[in-house]
Amino acid sequence: MSETDVTTDATTVVGAARARGRSPEGRAELRRDLVRAAVDLFTEQGYDDTTVDDIAAAAGVGRRTFFRYFAGKEDAVSPDHELGLARIAAVFDTAHPTEPLLSMTLRAGETVFELYLSDPDTARKRFALVHAVPALRDREAAMVHRYRRFFTRELTARLTGVEDGDLRAAVTAAAVVAAHNQALRRWLAESGTIDSCLAQFRKVAPMLPLHDGPDLEQVTRRLEKVARTLEG
Repeated sequence: MSETDVTTDATTVVGAARARGRSPEGRAELRRDLVRAAVDLFTEQGYDDTTVDDIAAAAGVGRRTFFRYFAGKEDAVSPDHELGLARIAAVFDTAHPTEPLLSMTLRAGETVFELYLSDPDTARKRFALVHAVPALRDREAAMVHRYRRFFTRELTARLTGVEDGDLRAAVTAAAVVAAHNQALRRWLAESGTIDSCLAQFRKVAPMLPLHDGPDLEQVTRRLEKVARTLEG
């Protein structure tokens, strides 16, 4: 292959990446490709021995494209936590005023599972990597703290004027995030089903200091009925 051919191929790759990056769907697809490439390379040849250039090449994009999505290779192995936080915020922001806070909180927590359940194979490889690489483990711990703070802030705002509202918010946030992580770890380690993952997470409901509304099962059934009506 001549130098001209190499230059032409590189230009083609960059052009294709730019074309894909012009739409939200294309950007999401590019990000997924980069994450899969990073996780596969970290698994196969080791985290320390994998470079940003390796990841970009495996995903079929240029180095500059990689840095449009991630600050460094350690970021490429993580789920899109910013999207996860945005989904939680959307649940709290759009919930009906009459929805019990317990139901709202659990719905918000469940949205984050989608970051993992949409690509189970990559999620399980990531799970193994996070436990094996200290740098990745530290980053994951920092993200857990961000989720806990986010839930605490949202719940505190809704428990204003309630006796021990600040305490309820902090305890609930910590418990929801812990239950979420426990259910997720079990699902990743045991290759369970999505339903079993959600069922495990929902066991936290009676442990939370938010029992001031209708029974959660009744609320869930009502919401599912409404959803079915809308779909029909």
